[in-house]
Amino acid sequence: MLGTHFYNESIRKTIIGFGTLFNNIELKRRDKDGVVQQSIKVPFAYGPTEKFLARIDAEPNLDKRRPTQIQLPRISFELKGISYDPTRKLGPTQVCRTPKNGETEISYSHYMPVPYNLDFELAIISKNNDDAVQILEQILPFFQPYFSITINMVAETDEKKDIPILLNNVTIQDEYEGDFRVRRTIIYTLTFTAKSYIYGPVTTSDVIKKVNVDIGTAINANRYVTYSVTPKALEDNNNDGIINALDDALVEPDDDFGFNELWTE
Repeated sequence: MLGTHFYNESIRKTIIGFGTLFNNIELKRRDKDGVVQQSIKVPFAYGPTEKFLARIDAEPNLDKRRPTQIQLPRISFELKGISYDPTRKLGPTQVCRTPKNGETEISYSHYMPVPYNLDFELAIISKNNDDAVQILEQILPFFQPYFSITINMVAETDEKKDIPILLNNVTIQDEYEGDFRVRRTIIYTLTFTAKSYIYGPVTTSDVIKKVNVDIGTAINANRYVTYSVTPKALEDNNNDGIINALDDALVEPDDDFGFNELWTE
């Protein structure tokens, strides 16, 4: 069973969905009269906080050559861990079926997804506290304590899930060492948990349109019978003015159909 290739991009889509929440935050600096003097779209990227701090230390005069302040402030985020969530466990043998687009005889099927929690760490890096708290206030009000996003988890079946993203904690770190010429770095670290799902392989199968059940202990027994069930049309599918066996053959998997039952001995 293991080794059969499939890739629904469940984890990747959750990471992208989480990052999309924070990729359009703006910072505005005003003068004493409240007039906006500078408007900055805060840079946002995936990666550990240490990566960006090392870049600043390696090139301390970066934002002197670039007055737009593209280096600081900035936001970074990183996936820190994945853990199974037994509290959201569903029946593992349940199968979800979806009719294939344009096909009446074939459907997609997959087992119920497995619930996993994805832990994220988001860092707001700034050299002054006012910039940092301005960014922070554009994030915190939306998490009470969670914010839900909708993700199309499986493209073939168009399976959409509402993924709650829970804000766990906010910590503050003020990096300042040395004399007054040394850069000061303020870091607000926010930890989140995305309650996502991971899907298994998606398979295709024919739609079952007839079921035969043999009831009895032996073929020659007097009480041996065969029970047969086929779909029964409830609508005039061929538009001939009557509902009969010709309409039964045109029943589709997502129709609200009845059943034709037949007992034979």
